[in-house]
Amino acid sequence: MTFESAQEIAVEALLQLTRDPEQIGRFLAVSGLGPESIREAAEEPGFLAGVLEFYMADEAMLLTYCENAGLRPTMIAAARFALVGDPSDYG
Repeated sequence: MTFESAQEIAVEALLQLTRDPEQIGRFLAVSGLGPESIREAAEEPGFLAGVLEFYMADEAMLLTYCENAGLRPTMIAAARFALVGDPSDYG
């Protein structure tokens, strides 16, 4: 998967979150962001990977998103990897 394809998947996932007040509220709470700072945060490296990690942490939400987006769940993990690589590389 290319970096650009991964970005597209992550941006679409973020847009999906913004359409659901409960889910975006959870995302903001988990990330520590306020609604006013989401645009600025979206420009930071790793932010879009964090969006995908948020989905990956909730299987029901992940599966629902993937079904609606026409993606296999493994594509979310592949996109996350394409954006930032393997987490074990940082440990």
